[in-house]
Amino acid sequence: MSRHPLTILLVEDFDDARELYSTCLRSSGYHVIEAATGNDAVALARSAMPNLILMDLLLPGMDGWQATAVLKSDPQLKHVPIVALTAHALTDERERIARLGCDAFLAKPCLPPDLIRTVDRILGRPLVHPETT
Repeated sequence: MSRHPLTILLVEDFDDARELYSTCLRSSGYHVIEAATGNDAVALARSAMPNLILMDLLLPGMDGWQATAVLKSDPQLKHVPIVALTAHALTDERERIARLGCDAFLAKPCLPPDLIRTVDRILGRPLVHPETT
């Protein structure tokens, strides 16, 4: 039986991090689409209807906080899980991330096994990558 890969929208303005996360996700069987700004993230989410969004919170222009608020207020997209990517994982920021409607957060820099484990868990995909344990 052929199965289509799940689509992840990766929103990250730092090229090296975006390339690392994208490569890791693709090697784990996900289809990845990429955005470097909040505006692009909203447009891509609306056109591609991803299964999950990885959202950097510090972006140029419309930041990840604003883009997440827009996505969570959109009736077509509010059900899509969003994982916040942040370099600031302090308790008050974690609470703000939860209030915004994010399903999880990952502190940057994020190790590839942690990224895959989090994405797999949120999407309900069974662990198929022993190196991520």
